[in-house]
Amino acid sequence: MVDGLKPRPGWQAMNRFLQFCLVGASGVLVDMGLLALLVQLSGMPLVLAKAIACEIAIVNNFLWNDHWTFRGVEPAQGRGARFLWFNGVSLAGLALNVALFAAQVRWLGMNLYLANAVAIIVVAGFNYTLSQQWAWRTASPREAE
Repeated sequence: MVDGLKPRPGWQAMNRFLQFCLVGASGVLVDMGLLALLVQLSGMPLVLAKAIACEIAIVNNFLWNDHWTFRGVEPAQGRGARFLWFNGVSLAGLALNVALFAAQVRWLGMNLYLANAVAIIVVAGFNYTLSQQWAWRTASPREAE
């Protein structure tokens, strides 16, 4: 292969981050769609419906990330462990998102939508970094032995 045609490590990392963000966008659609269905069609209480919709969106995101975003990565742990790590990171990201959003609106007086966009961007980086390091980390040379 011609050297100039090989994917560069920086490009591969950016591509993987963009895939992670696209998967996250699909999770938003799953979350919002399920929330609407659960509240409007079933009459489920709002908080319970939101919790269920959020967790199903996290499962959706895990499956797509495992199948597509991190395809070709040989993780150090099994799928169940990866899911637990990803779920934990996602829930921590949700808490961080809400905290950043609230702080920007209440203490900095930022516009509601700008604050939301900033929180989403920051948390996307947080979620990607921790997911890559914990859920889809590869075995170190010592672990592989």
